[in-house]
Amino acid sequence: MADQEPDVLIAAGFKMAEDVFEFAKKYPEIKVAVVDVDPTNGGTVEAPANIRGLMFKANEPSFLVGYIAGLTSQTNKVGFVGGMESPLILEFDYGYRAGVLYAAKEKGEDIECMVQYVGNFSDAQKGKSIANTMFQNGADVVYHAAGGAGDGVINAAEEQGKWAIGVDRDQNDLAPDAVLTSAMKNANVVVYNLLKDIAENDKFEGGVTQTFGLKDQGAVGIAPTSDKNVAPEVLEKVKGIEEKIVNDEIIVPNTEESFAEFQANLK
Repeated sequence: MADQEPDVLIAAGFKMAEDVFEFAKKYPEIKVAVVDVDPTNGGTVEAPANIRGLMFKANEPSFLVGYIAGLTSQTNKVGFVGGMESPLILEFDYGYRAGVLYAAKEKGEDIECMVQYVGNFSDAQKGKSIANTMFQNGADVVYHAAGGAGDGVINAAEEQGKWAIGVDRDQNDLAPDAVLTSAMKNANVVVYNLLKDIAENDKFEGGVTQTFGLKDQGAVGIAPTSDKNVAPEVLEKVKGIEEKIVNDEIIVPNTEESFAEFQANLK
């Protein structure tokens, strides 16, 4: 790609962080943007001046789908299946758990949230096995943040007549009658706006990381197909929850520590 002398290179995925970092240093004349990578490592590293990280507050849409799961569940048992345990996937995990807790408080009932990790993002069979165990133990809604392994979660929900919740994109097409909703990370919106800014204003700030959440309209949210399977009254309530997050009335946790604090303040 460097041989084709592009003005901008867009890379996606945290697994290529190291390679993209080296690329940016080697080709300082090329603007580089990378999705799901913070090249500054939380401000502790001086990133090359031509690279920009594009991160998403995965905990916020996860909170919304956790809230939906909690209000939708008939058994008051739900689940979360993660891929590999990492700070990024823990954001999905704790955001979801917090949403479930919020729904539980609203219902005035306890809701159990089962959590298990696959150990990778590719083993759909293991993802299916974990989800099946959760369903057998009474869960009726399971959310995954497990990449390809999550396809197994959706497959299990379809076979068991239960609900799965998709991630990153609208996954309703995989099982229209089994995917309740999906937590959306709209990288397309963010990348489009970035390229538009470069093309129209020649504006590109490098050496930094931008993090997008519900305050950045269209960057994250729930799937547009949610109205197919989520009860209308629940969807109406979700709008109010979004507003509370945008207005900082609800601070969504993304770590074990912040989740414990959220839990304590909710009581």
